[in-house]
Amino acid sequence: MLAAASQVTPESTQQAVGYPSLFLLVVLGALVPVVPTGALVSSAAVVAFHRTDTSPFALLIVFGVASLAAFVGDMGLYWLGQRGMRSKNGSRWLEAIRDRAPEERLAQAQDKLEDHGVLVLVLSRLVPAGRLPVMLACLLARMPLRAFARGNLPACLAWAVTYQLIGILGGSLFKEPWQGVALAVGLTVSISLAPTLWRRVRRSSPSGV
Repeated sequence: MLAAASQVTPESTQQAVGYPSLFLLVVLGALVPVVPTGALVSSAAVVAFHRTDTSPFALLIVFGVASLAAFVGDMGLYWLGQRGMRSKNGSRWLEAIRDRAPEERLAQAQDKLEDHGVLVLVLSRLVPAGRLPVMLACLLARMPLRAFARGNLPACLAWAVTYQLIGILGGSLFKEPWQGVALAVGLTVSISLAPTLWRRVRRSSPSGV
């Protein structure tokens, strides 16, 4: 037993804790859109990139965990939203989705959903603040859970790849992992805040454009 314990390295302990934590946090971020899930995935990719002994394998695990967690979280939120749509009194989950889907973005999402169907789901996770308006548009269109799942799966895979590439970029530019993490977090936060800042600039401009 002591011999087996001596073979447990800090890296293996970090993996045993880190991957489940990444999964749970991404699921939570999908359900409660206040957790910066993109930054989490990019940071995990930076750490995996610097694991010179198992780097490709570690990056593959990060991709699998992140995409699966995003899919599970999205499906859970959509299911809860469907329950709210069927209920006469709605639900707090449905209201939370509505609160984070501005009317302008919702109208655009409905138009795109009507023109392109479930394909719009793929882009919805790549466009900052685009996921919830499209999800609400799908709920209002009474899209079945299975149809939503078919479009959401490639969306989650594309999302995980995108933010993992940001992490790999940050990891490749610096020798120390914390430097790459700082860059990746800065990039992902800037990307997520860009739509909000742009809307504020438009509203404050005299011409309104």
